[in-house]
Amino acid sequence: MTDEVQPDMRLTADVKLDFPVTVDAVAYTKLTMRRPKTKDSIKAAKFKGHDADRGILLLADLCGVAPDVIQELDELDARKLGDQLEAFRGGQSN
Repeated sequence: MTDEVQPDMRLTADVKLDFPVTVDAVAYTKLTMRRPKTKDSIKAAKFKGHDADRGILLLADLCGVAPDVIQELDELDARKLGDQLEAFRGGQSN
């Protein structure tokens, strides 16, 4: 028997930040990520830059924030966003 992981089927997911950030006088204690669409991945793939910059662009779009917000996140919180993205794509949800 296989342990097939089911995708996270929610339309959005709140990701609580362990290390809140303030950018442009706005405090962020959580980010709400929406499910990715094919056009989101295409937009990120067309971005001419480093892979990390593509990831920041994608996460910012999915969370409805400026890329500056994602750049200011603690690495652990950024990883939580990445984990949630993978959960939407069929990986394990947190």
